[in-house]
Amino acid sequence: MTDTTSTSTATRMVTGAEASAIRSGAPVPAHLPQRLAITLWDFSWYVRTGPGEPFEDLDRAFARAVELGYNAVRVCAMPFLLFRSGIDTTALRLGPIGGGYASRVRWYDVREPTTIDARARLLELFRGADRHGMTVIASSWEYQQSPAFAAERAWYDALQAVDPEDRLTVLGEAMADLVDLLKAEGLDHVLAYVEPHNEVQAGHLTTGLPGIEDPVVELRDRLERGIAAFSARHPDVLCGPNYAAVPVTAMRGLPRNAQVLGVHPYVYGVLDVLVREFALRGEAADFPQGRADAELLRPGAPRLAEWAPPADEEWKRRASIVGHAEIYVHDWCDPEAVDRWLYDRYGAHRLAMAERLREWIGVAADHAARLGIPLVLGEGWVGYTPRDTRFEEGPVGAQICRDAVRHADAVGAWGSVVCSNAAPQHAMWDDEQLQRECTAMLRQGRFASTPSASRTWVGEERVNGA
Repeated sequence: MTDTTSTSTATRMVTGAEASAIRSGAPVPAHLPQRLAITLWDFSWYVRTGPGEPFEDLDRAFARAVELGYNAVRVCAMPFLLFRSGIDTTALRLGPIGGGYASRVRWYDVREPTTIDARARLLELFRGADRHGMTVIASSWEYQQSPAFAAERAWYDALQAVDPEDRLTVLGEAMADLVDLLKAEGLDHVLAYVEPHNEVQAGHLTTGLPGIEDPVVELRDRLERGIAAFSARHPDVLCGPNYAAVPVTAMRGLPRNAQVLGVHPYVYGVLDVLVREFALRGEAADFPQGRADAELLRPGAPRLAEWAPPADEEWKRRASIVGHAEIYVHDWCDPEAVDRWLYDRYGAHRLAMAERLREWIGVAADHAARLGIPLVLGEGWVGYTPRDTRFEEGPVGAQICRDAVRHADAVGAWGSVVCSNAAPQHAMWDDEQLQRECTAMLRQGRFASTPSASRTWVGEERVNGA
């Protein structure tokens, strides 16, 4: 792709109201909002549709989102399942993982089984968005989590049957099929853009990459083939990659034909210490059971070595990708104990977390400007905390949300979440004041329009002259 970014956009100091108009160096289609305030509905919007679940009534969920100031939802559109799997989806059975496994884990805490007509549900989503004046970002979580909530394993098996080198191309074609359907139904104007997949460096899309001489370039090549497959059929619809974190040590891997750059600035910091010290993403043999009992877990928690989902659902552990020890601690922790653990240590990591947030967003904006494409912060900010903890929903996390949204505004990002946890399936949905404050900042460009504010793409940032 030819670099169309002008020197003035990419490198000069931008002050005042100019910043809100830059959008990382590229305009967006005129029919779309010029700023996206995004709520992350992921796969929950079709998995959690049973009685009393947060997406039982889509119209109610959309109406609440509008009340809180959102104008965009980001979802798994299940494109592979609908258009490339060959599976009959007219009565797709979904529900929780058996045995209560992951029942206290964010995004995994499905309570009720449900049956949906998947195609009809997708069209209902887009029609609901249209009625409420919202736009939809279509992505896929299918090589990460989505199939883990199906009652049968056919969806997971069909995904695994695709050659790893071809998976992103198949997803690009599936997304093109989705747009075909939306155009046939007169709903394509509701679509903001498409991502071939969520967090392309995390999950089963990376199968086969570790043994390759330069996996960063190989993943870039796979992404470029997927984007090309989509754009050959729908050149009028924006398509771009989505990354876990900000790949600051692998920016050469950004696809050169991308039309949007999506990143997830999860800063972790003190949460990273928890993950490391308790081997939450390591081998089960390294898990410090005695220390976890003393510092994190509820009385009566089973032993990690003896705890697992039912044998006939063992495949769901592979389909869900989250590590066994991490799910165990999230399921069996005392939430207040985990919050205390994080608060007790936060002070030592506060400045580093704030700096990472600022720098990562700045680096992402700089590379979006280099490519001449809009930037979207599709997830963030602290990281993957247990469902019932309130570290991210409390005063520390809330201020990180405000800081992140201010940074997003300052670099002219096209869109941003308030927080990954600001969605109907999470407790932060009840914090009306925080969400309204942040969505207003995103949509109105408060920071960018402050006369005394200035910033550079990468480097020192001054806030109101401070």
